[in-house]
Amino acid sequence: MSRITDTVKTLLIANILFFIGSEYMGMEAIRHFALWFPKNENFRIWQIISHMFMHGSTMHIFFNMFALWMFGSIMEQSIGRTKFLFLYFSSGLGAVALQLIFSYYNYYMGIQSLLDSGMTMENVDNLLDKVYTSWIRTGEYRVDIPTAADHSAVKAMFGTYLTPMVGASGAVFGILAGFAMLYPNLPLYLFFIPIPIKAKYLIGGYFLLEVYSGITGAAVLGPSNTAHWAHVGGAVIGFISLWYWKRNQFNKNRWR
Repeated sequence: MSRITDTVKTLLIANILFFIGSEYMGMEAIRHFALWFPKNENFRIWQIISHMFMHGSTMHIFFNMFALWMFGSIMEQSIGRTKFLFLYFSSGLGAVALQLIFSYYNYYMGIQSLLDSGMTMENVDNLLDKVYTSWIRTGEYRVDIPTAADHSAVKAMFGTYLTPMVGASGAVFGILAGFAMLYPNLPLYLFFIPIPIKAKYLIGGYFLLEVYSGITGAAVLGPSNTAHWAHVGGAVIGFISLWYWKRNQFNKNRWR
């Protein structure tokens, strides 16, 4: 195991301190620093970055920081600090971009379903306000959805509107994808399974599971509210970045 690099150490400390602070602040931290859907009144532009340091639970931050600790230092030593930071944050932003594409899709499909059922846009806005107010006050909401509307589409819309995005998972998936590109044949081990699996198969398989979960909505790994497309977006940016750098022989021209 190589020593932990300074950049990875700083990211670990920042994430842990942010998690402790957000636990102390409670809902105020979620309201200000988690990434809300842009149509939600809680959305602020800085959340595009700040949400990467927010986590929903102890297990959430543990697995993200464990992966960062396991793979981050090796990646930084291989590609240099500047490229590593670029990879980390660009993967996080790629995660946001892809997740928002599907979030907007869900949002507008739900709105269109309500409009098709006979509601006006003013009715829809009032419904969203009612749902949001109830959710903020009680943590739940009840609403009568028109019979003619597609209930699954409307529920997906509410979920998009009400559920903020948190976590460094997109950035970490970028690191994992980059690692698989650099060391495709390096054997890795799963917990409690003493069988070596090449990085390209283990990480590639994990990526395919996330794509499957994103398409079907079935949570194969992790909780049901996992932002699967964010994971996919981060991995895609990681793959593209390392593909480009390898193609241009980054080892001979490392950024510092």
